[in-house]
Amino acid sequence: MGHRRGSTAALALALTLAAIAAGVVSPAGAATVAPYAANDYGGAGVAPGAGFHSILPAGTNGLVTLPQLIAYEANSANKPPHNDDQLAMYRDLVYGAPGLTDAQIPQYYKDATFGVPSFNVDSARTVTFTSPPVTIIRDKPFGVPHVYGDTRPGVMFGAGYAAAQDRLFFMDVLRHAGRSQLASFAGGANAGMDQSTFQIDPYTDQDLTNQVDALPQEYGAQGQQVRDDVTNYVAGVNEYINEAKLNPLMMPGEYSALGHPLGPDPWTTGDVVAVANVIGGILGTGGGDQLDWAKILEAMQQRFGAKAGSAAYLDFRSPEDPEAPVTARTGLFPYMAPPRHPAADAVALPDGGSLKPEPITTAGATSPGGSTLSHRSGTRATGGIFGASSIKQAFPQGMSNALLLSAAHSASGHPLAVFGPQVGYFAPQVLMDEDLHGPGIDAAGAGVTGANMYVELGHGRDYAWSATSAGQGTTDVFAVPLCNTDGSAATTSSSAYISNGQCTPMTTITRSESWAPNLADSTAAGSQTLVAQRTAFGIVNARATVRGQPVAFTLQRATFMHDVDSAIGFEQFNDPGAVHDVQSFQHAAYQIGYTFNWLYADDRDIGYFNSGSNPVRNPNTDGLLPAPSKYEWQGFNGSTNTASYTPFQQHPQVVNQDFITSWNNKQGRGYRAVDGFYTPIYRSQLLDDRIRAGIAGGRKMTLAQLISAMEDAGTVDLRGDKVLPWILRVIARQPLSDPRLAGAVGELTAWMNDGSHRRDLTNSGTYAHSDAIRIMDAWWPLLVKAEFEPVLGADAYKLLTSKITIDNDPNNGGQHLGSAYDNGWYGFVQKDLRDLLAGRGITRSVCHTESRRVRVGRRIVSRRVRTCKAFLASAAAHDAATKRPRAQRRHKPRPVPAVLGPYSRVYCGNGSLTACRTMLLSTLSQALGATPQQLYADASCAAAGRQYSQECYDAVGYRAVGVVAQPLQPWINRPTFQQAVDIFGHRPR
Repeated sequence: MGHRRGSTAALALALTLAAIAAGVVSPAGAATVAPYAANDYGGAGVAPGAGFHSILPAGTNGLVTLPQLIAYEANSANKPPHNDDQLAMYRDLVYGAPGLTDAQIPQYYKDATFGVPSFNVDSARTVTFTSPPVTIIRDKPFGVPHVYGDTRPGVMFGAGYAAAQDRLFFMDVLRHAGRSQLASFAGGANAGMDQSTFQIDPYTDQDLTNQVDALPQEYGAQGQQVRDDVTNYVAGVNEYINEAKLNPLMMPGEYSALGHPLGPDPWTTGDVVAVANVIGGILGTGGGDQLDWAKILEAMQQRFGAKAGSAAYLDFRSPEDPEAPVTARTGLFPYMAPPRHPAADAVALPDGGSLKPEPITTAGATSPGGSTLSHRSGTRATGGIFGASSIKQAFPQGMSNALLLSAAHSASGHPLAVFGPQVGYFAPQVLMDEDLHGPGIDAAGAGVTGANMYVELGHGRDYAWSATSAGQGTTDVFAVPLCNTDGSAATTSSSAYISNGQCTPMTTITRSESWAPNLADSTAAGSQTLVAQRTAFGIVNARATVRGQPVAFTLQRATFMHDVDSAIGFEQFNDPGAVHDVQSFQHAAYQIGYTFNWLYADDRDIGYFNSGSNPVRNPNTDGLLPAPSKYEWQGFNGSTNTASYTPFQQHPQVVNQDFITSWNNKQGRGYRAVDGFYTPIYRSQLLDDRIRAGIAGGRKMTLAQLISAMEDAGTVDLRGDKVLPWILRVIARQPLSDPRLAGAVGELTAWMNDGSHRRDLTNSGTYAHSDAIRIMDAWWPLLVKAEFEPVLGADAYKLLTSKITIDNDPNNGGQHLGSAYDNGWYGFVQKDLRDLLAGRGITRSVCHTESRRVRVGRRIVSRRVRTCKAFLASAAAHDAATKRPRAQRRHKPRPVPAVLGPYSRVYCGNGSLTACRTMLLSTLSQALGATPQQLYADASCAAAGRQYSQECYDAVGYRAVGVVAQPLQPWINRPTFQQAVDIFGHRPR
């Protein structure tokens, strides 16, 4: 146990305050504390605090002691200090963004400069240790921990201690979730969560510890540094746990409610890996869904035949749609390219009717029930402590965004950045604020609770960085031939497989847990045993026959058994000696095995780099469908779970584009998608549109204007902005005689022309254009089904809609996630209608598809292009297409844009413009009868007394991981932790 000096003694307080005022804290043995803004170049030449700003709602402090718990249950207004003091700032930007000025930024973001001004030091919460020497200072406004260590072990120890101060209970939740033991800790309603986690990563306790211990051997001195840092971080966590067991006012009250009055078990290095696995293993990987797409391909081929079915499958798989918006707009980055000459057996499709999923439980599985610790306000969770029955529902992918503007277009003359990750809204957050300083580390920002040895998203001395989830394919499905070790004939239930010509037994991993009812979860007592089979080619998740041969389908994830390795890159992000410009940052990002888009800004440059352990695949395969295990990754070593990975230069990257945006969209040309989401429409275009408008005509944007661009885009309904204009073009082909339909079209048109927002700037509780929004909400699922199902058939359509949701609305099936329009059928609908309009009745000639050589960056590539003559068939058709009165139109008809990379067929109306228009009007008429009671029923809104409210239905909800809940807030499609950056200075270059 470290030796701690009591900071509440009067003499110690006086010494601390005097020393901080002078810029140094020096009680005997305490660490040296640098003055506010020391080594911080953000506001150099302007003013401290001018460069770095951040926000992380609801508040820094997640500790709720037992007395505080009792007080809160008596009156929900009794919240602990710093529990929600960033919530209103974050929430109210939606009202302040229109017309926001730079002077108003501090109303909505906190100062993220290194250190604390002397007048803002919360001396009553200052903690010092002499062994190792470390001082933790809290600021009065927000309670953020500022950790100073004279030694590297001291900084890590302080980071662990501060994490336990703010998030001990949440840390415990995450480590139990990562170990698939959340039900035994928090109640049986979490049994489904444990099943989902174990199915992805069935680690043993020794597997977790081994990942840390292997770092020195795998990475040398860098690996040893990370191992030492993890060890000292764990020591800090355990110091707080030991003190809390002696002082009830330091122990989270949730432990008593859950029936754990003695508090948590000691923290271990394996726990850090378990937490990293929950976050990185879910948010930082992609692929693994090849079997789902195999089913879709087979359904398409049954519907259309082998060749036409394969083409239709690729329409929706859309691995390389040339119209998809990308982050790196120059360059070509081939990844998962289709083989030039694929082997005849390179794809392993299961024989019809033979595919069976691998069961994950052997006994005791129960249906989720119970509730979270509190449902006084905010979202009410009925699926365990996370309010979800699977880890992917609790931490959905694709919720982060970034806007970076180059110096050439900035009013300050320096790059601007507004960026941040979105890992869900929790109370408290899964991320936590921290400011760390010591040998080899100078960084402030946010880290993942329970694995925050380093700032993972934030700023260094003179640079800032952030990330969005990328999700490129780093997980493949292999068909592994089965065998029996006794030489008998294999069946699909065999427990051995062929590897390197040998019949090898599978490794069976089991985890048993039991639970009992508690004050937080009323689920009846029960138990379950989780079972997984591991092979050298990954985890068994299904069995089938392929061409009559029994196989196991396995999931092979590139970062499996290497979840902590990415810490090598994070350590470098925090080290001013390792990162000093955009190029060194990109090389540090390359060390991160998880699939993230990394964004960087300093006083001169902006940059982007896509990280991930991208396996080099066998040239016979492309990763879109299951492959036989004999076509394993190049350089694959099953004993170490390593392979050959694509080199630095093949990862999408760019430096000093005019602007860089990322909202989980496609990374670059040639970088093939694995999920079917990268269509011609993506929400990142909402950011692009606003930045292009802001810099048009040589104008330059301020930081406040870039913030406003982000916030304005965050309330847009993507359907209204990017799809509705094309729907209305089809409808406008003929006048409308039905006044109801004409009125609805008028409402929709007015909403579209006003920006297609879902917002209430007057805070009245009702959206502007609420009728148009209601119409669109009711119409969308009807028109999508009517547009595609008649051609695709019921089976293929059902499989597709189960894989790609029709609409990713803000409510997210009652989850109130905030993130919206990440995936959906928006691009499918729009491209199909554009293709229809281009070739069916709008132009004089019949359009045709041809192969055309086009330039992409420095390379010339071949693309399919639908081309049409530019002259419209009639003045009426032209008026409809342009939506302008005849008197105002130009005499020369406007061309209809060509469709780049058209689909294999037109789906709407089966290619008939008349039939398509009839379908749209019929479904619109049907939608007009939908009521708010039918559209907006929601349990959280009912609990808040706002049932059937459109605005409440969209609202963001905070999942209470603990006692204290937070109220619903108006919807905004925005990162949880966010930085606003304008860096004015730099170290000598």
